Amino acid sequence: MSRCPGWESLDVSSAAPDGPVAFSSDLGPTSLLAAYRAGVYPFPVSDEYAHALNEVAFADLVEEGAIAVVGDDTADPYAVSWWSPDPRPVVPVTARHISRSLARRLRNRLPWSTSLDRRFEEVVRACRADRTPLWLTEELVASLVRLHDQGHAHSVEVWEGGELVGGVFGVRIGSVFSMDSMFFHRPDASKVAVADLAVRFEQAGGVLLDAQRDSPHVRALGGVLVPREQYLRRLHGTAQDGHPIPSATLPARRLAEPTERA
Repeated sequence: MSRCPGWESLDVSSAAPDGPVAFSSDLGPTSLLAAYRAGVYPFPVSDEYAHALNEVAFADLVEEGAIAVVGDDTADPYAVSWWSPDPRPVVPVTARHISRSLARRLRNRLPWSTSLDRRFEEVVRACRADRTPLWLTEELVASLVRLHDQGHAHSVEVWEGGELVGGVFGVRIGSVFSMDSMFFHRPDASKVAVADLAVRFEQAGGVLLDAQRDSPHVRALGGVLVPREQYLRRLHGTAQDGHPIPSATLPARRLAEPTERA
């Protein structure tokens, strides 16, 4: 069995490309931030059945040392798996994309605005609602809120008047922003949230939005796949968060302007 005292000692360079790279039950804010800095993100189980499946599927690999256990030797690790895919799906902030049809709607009809960090927990809980499996557990939500209070986690909100209609949230590590989840109550509102995040993050010196999991939706946003080694080099090369992300409430139509490269 391979045990790591903390995330800073975890080496995922030779880990499996498409499975968990570690197990650890610690979802506290300090451990969570250290894990993001190590290039991994959590996937907690929602019930005892999912917990048992983790143990059945991966116990042999844990015993062989192919999957590390991080943290307390006495803790039961199988409640939370940690992932670092290879390749990693990312959205370079300069390659962000919205479709022509959405750009046209933003210019002509949609009275949307965007903001940063006005309703962080509300965005997280909207992302949690009706999701299966329910990986955004109450413990994870509480830790994310703590990281937000400490200035490490952020949300972008999309508004239609006074109604929250979309959003995205995640954790900033230097020039990388790891997007945990997004939601929409109006078509395309999550796409606007990601495009807005890319604009704001670029203005703060950011380079990459980490999409964590690849999908057609991610590709439509401008996502590309990069080798895990390349992603980790970028992550570890910029430990400091740099400039604050701009927080003003702004009209979403600006994202359709050619000068914004959207």
